[in-house]
Amino acid sequence: MNDSNPNAASSGGEYLSFTLGAEHYGVDILKVQEIRGYDSVTRVPDAPDYIKGVINLRGTIVPVIDLRLKLRLENATYDAFTVMIVLNVEDRVVGIVVDSVSDVIPLNADQIRPTPEFGAAVDTRFISGIGTQDDRMLILLDIETLLDSADMGQPAHVEDAAA
Repeated sequence: MNDSNPNAASSGGEYLSFTLGAEHYGVDILKVQEIRGYDSVTRVPDAPDYIKGVINLRGTIVPVIDLRLKLRLENATYDAFTVMIVLNVEDRVVGIVVDSVSDVIPLNADQIRPTPEFGAAVDTRFISGIGTQDDRMLILLDIETLLDSADMGQPAHVEDAAA
């Protein structure tokens, strides 16, 4: 058995549903700290284009990532529906900018399918599975892998690897 597959389907739970363009995505509700309207960020010099900058959230400096740019989707249009989801992942707080937030969707393990194989042309390492509910499909993001990717510009937590 290969339990270490990062793209293995989840065992179920509740997911915060949000949109990027016409697609619906989901992130584990237990990782969500808060949902807030998008407001201005302080740019960080020489940061990748998907890192919009940082905000001061009640004394905590929080990096803000435009998820559309991170996932190489078409450029985002910031409007009244644009939302920032503040996530708490592995003792790090980060904000992700999405088009809009829909609702919380409970999914059982049998409603979550493994990530399909697309070959080398499509990077699926940030997708933990595909959730299905009635006729809706939800791309479930593996937010830990997304935030731990080397191109995030944050040093790896070496001490955490031994834990």
